This record gives sequence, structure tokens and C-alpha cells, in this order.
Amino acid sequence: MKRYELDEAQWARIEPLLPGKASDPGRTGSDNRLFVNGVLWVLRSGAHWQDLPERYGKWKTAHKRFSRWAAAGVWEKVFDDLIKDRDNQYLMLDSTLVRAHQQATTGRGSGRKKGAFDPAVGRSRGGLTTKVHMACDTLGRPVRFLIAAGQSHDILAVPALLEGHRPAAVLADRAYDANSLRRHLDQIGAEAVIPSTRSRKVPIPHDPLVYRLRNRVERCFNKLKHFRRFATRFDRLARHYLAFIHIAASMLWMR
Repeated sequence: MKRYELDEAQWARIEPLLPGKASDPGRTGSDNRLFVNGVLWVLRSGAHWQDLPERYGKWKTAHKRFSRWAAAGVWEKVFDDLIKDRDNQYLMLDSTLVRAHQQATTGRGSGRKKGAFDPAVGRSRGGLTTKVHMACDTLGRPVRFLIAAGQSHDILAVPALLEGHRPAAVLADRAYDANSLRRHLDQIGAEAVIPSTRSRKVPIPHDPLVYRLRNRVERCFNKLKHFRRFATRFDRLARHYLAFIHIAASMLWMR
């Protein structure tokens, strides 16, 4: 088995979830496993699609297929199926800034005006960046992602990250300490395990023992950044970058 490729157990988990099977309507996909391994090579290495090794087929064909699956939400559907056995006791929130490479901010992307940046690229202390918002389960496994411009505030992504979840507690650092969020958590019956900011005149207590678990979401980000196409955004289109995020996260669930 080549480096970065799926082993037999991993392939057995996702094979039924991919389109192009003989039982599916329409055209049957040619060697889905070879194609997915090629996508993983690009994700792990961070290389240009043009540098895709010949063993994975023509790079233009692979890139076109990857783009088609990203537009159809295939990669996100695979991820959603893999996380069905998540542990919902706690939900941990955090975000990370990802530098946007110059090739992600130049040229014209589909549906964008000439010279316009993707809405998920913005300016922050690190220059041109994309912010990746993530929610993890009790075991520190990713369960939901959102991407936004680098300068956006973490609080803005929380409602979408929490949608459909009913955790007993939500763990987050003091950047998430806002009265609006605390009211929202109270409405859904979740305890807010969030330290108070220094600007609060009367600090709100939180469970320090439970809060210790929050480092798991940070460790999850560290694991995801081993995938170079996660650690740096090279893709002009937000849906392509988000697809790579879901593929990387799926690999964590198949370990």
C-alpha cells in the first residue's frame, strides 16, 4: 500500500457511501478507490493537482471529478455518515486561522466577479486567512465545520455549529463568553463551561474539571493540520476547501 492510501478496513467503511456504484442510476464510476487515494495524496502532500502521480490517472480527470463531488456534497455526506456514533454528552467549540495561499486569492472563481475575494477569505493578523470553526464530541472527534473570513468573530458561527445538537454541556474558551451565547445554551438545556472574560465585573463560575477536557478540540486541530491542504488553503472555491476539510476529518474517524 502506498503512503496516504486507504487500507482495506477504511475502504470497506466508505465504499458503500460513494456514488458511481453499479447499483446507482447513471454512469458507473471507474475505480472509486484509486480516485479517492489520489485525492488523499493531494490532501496530504499539499501538492498541485498537476503533480498527481500517474498511477492515479489523469490529473484533469481527477480534479474535475473531485469538483463535481464537492458541488454535490458527496464528501460531506460521507463525513456525516461516519459520525453517526458520536458521543453527544459534551460539545467542544474552537476555531483556527488558516493562511490563504496567493493561488486561493487570485483569478476568478466560479460565480465570483473579477477581483472579488471569496467570502470565506478575509484579512486578520496573519494576513489573508480563512477561519475554520469546529465542534468536537466528548472524545475530541470533529462533528461539524464552518468556514468564514479570518476576521470574523467566533460567536457568529456558534448557532450553526450547535444546530441539531443537544449536549449536556458546551465547552469553549473565554473568546466565547457572551451573554447571548449563554442565554442560547440555557434555552437548549446545555451547561456553559466557559471561563469568564477579564472584563466581567462579576465572573460567572464554570466547572474546572469538565473544562480540562477542552484541550481535546485543540488536539483535534493539530491532527487535522497534518493534512497540508487543511493547514494552508490553496483552493479558490470555498466548497473545494470545505470538501478537503471533510475528507481530512473523515480520516480521523476511520483511524
